Amino acid sequence: MDKSPLDPKVVELVKKLEEKYKVMGQDLTAYLDGLLHSDYLTYWDYIHLDTLLSLQNPKTHFPDEKIFILYHQITELYFRLILLEIEQISFDNKLTEKMFVTRLDRIIRYFRHLENSFMIMIDGMEKEQFLNFRMALLPASGFQSAQYRLIELCSSDLINLTAIDSREELKSNASIEKLVDNLYWRSGATELKSGKKTLTLQQFEKKYGKEFLETAIRYKEVNIRKVYNDRFKGSKELIERLREYDTLANVLWPLAHLKATARYLQKDPEDIKATGGTNWQKYLPPRFQKIMFFPELWSEEEQAEWGKAAVIKALSQ
Repeated sequence: MDKSPLDPKVVELVKKLEEKYKVMGQDLTAYLDGLLHSDYLTYWDYIHLDTLLSLQNPKTHFPDEKIFILYHQITELYFRLILLEIEQISFDNKLTEKMFVTRLDRIIRYFRHLENSFMIMIDGMEKEQFLNFRMALLPASGFQSAQYRLIELCSSDLINLTAIDSREELKSNASIEKLVDNLYWRSGATELKSGKKTLTLQQFEKKYGKEFLETAIRYKEVNIRKVYNDRFKGSKELIERLREYDTLANVLWPLAHLKATARYLQKDPEDIKATGGTNWQKYLPPRFQKIMFFPELWSEEEQAEWGKAAVIKALSQ
């Protein structure tokens, strides 16, 4: 039996662990005994790989439907990463300018990946397969991505997220409930002919309406715009990054959707309706909605031509 003395570093670590568990009224030896009998952690168990790979359940026999499902699942995971960064910006009382910059850089990086990834949707599926399996998905729609709506609610004041034609009226002491009822995207899920709420929107509001309102209340004084204006206003580094974030989230991301939607749903001489009847022609173009998280960082000319430069660049490509 090896009787060589224990490494002093190990002894020191054991003493620290003993103190830690003692404060909590726990017996360290019991935890060490459990550790002795536990298995080594594996990569596949840690990330639940088998479960993850079992979550693609297509509704049709078309192979490309799995691509469609996987892409949207990946997108939602990126949205979760963005929300984690926003939460730390909003609720870190010791937030420094350096850390604010770091977290914005992460958010920007995620959105860049998302924008570039849309080529998977544009060129990654056969058009005929998509046009066949999409009808089996009714009334589900990418419009129903709650996490993207949460990103919006956590990034700016509600008034900046309302429908542009009612924004001026709502500036005068509108309640949070009233502002949430007039969020711009609601007009994107109305029936093309009647203007009534689609089943897609009805389902969405029933599932997430309460969460949206609670989030709007929670972030009212700590959304990214508020944190910048209250604590870091004028920072050149932050202005540069906030403008890029605004462009990515509110111009390039919708344009990527528009490009993919037009690729699959535009059919001369008439457009094919989107799943759920969403009015994508009106809802997706940034110039129609003029949603800006940080309007004060843009000149009047830039606001008037919101999204124009990006559209021209996209057309040239």
